Amino acid sequence: MKAASFDYVRASSKKEVLQLLHEHGEDARLLAGGQSLMATLNMRLTQPKVVVDINRVEELNRIRNESGYLAVGAAVRQVQLTDRAELAREVPLLAKALPWIGHFQTRNRGTVCGSVAHADPSAEIPLCLVTLGGSVVLESLKGKRREVPAADFFQGLLTTDRQPRELISEVRFPLAQDGTDYRFQEIAMRHGDFALVALALCLRDDGAHLGVGGVADRPVAQTLPLGGELPDALNTLAWSLGAQDDVHASAAYRRQLVRELGQRLIEEPSHARPR
Repeated sequence: MKAASFDYVRASSKKEVLQLLHEHGEDARLLAGGQSLMATLNMRLTQPKVVVDINRVEELNRIRNESGYLAVGAAVRQVQLTDRAELAREVPLLAKALPWIGHFQTRNRGTVCGSVAHADPSAEIPLCLVTLGGSVVLESLKGKRREVPAADFFQGLLTTDRQPRELISEVRFPLAQDGTDYRFQEIAMRHGDFALVALALCLRDDGAHLGVGGVADRPVAQTLPLGGELPDALNTLAWSLGAQDDVHASAAYRRQLVRELGQRLIEEPSHARPR
């Protein structure tokens, strides 16, 4: 299929983007990486009246190491983080998760904020953002700006707290904390496919903060005890996610992956890396 007719605007500044969003509201869509938007346009699942291209907006294509967090702008591509030498030290969980995202061709185009905006429950970047306790910065015309915790931003399948006239100007990942081990693992039919279950872990001596993607309708993170209480805690978590049967896997299989893969990730000194 081909996309329905729409107007195309190449924005040159953040102010222009905000102005266009203010004027067109729900009839506007933003184009950054286009990895999700182009597919939905071509299938006519979305039919905007105007597509606003933000790729030339320099102020949205920045990565900043601020006090306590790494800020990633709306036009920053995933490959820019993959190639960032300091990322493994700044946000090690994200550095470990990025190679699992699709394939290098899609990471070359896909943006970090685009993945957050799309809000696929199986996506790795939203999972890392929730597990780390990160946040999403939203801006609208006339200087209105709000910062939403990631756990509140994702509200369901492909559903977020962003309002039609708001721009996700950046997302903020908390920097690594001393004494914390960061681990990531997922199971998919093939490497690069959507995760059946994805797990992100922040492990400390006093407990494990485990994030789960691909099971509930949004990424979910919970702190679990270590030692003998861990299996029961993982079982409770697995059942709380409301897994559903689908063409890819049964709910029972996804629950078992949360239990088994979660325990391995927490207790084993090493874990599998993507090829």
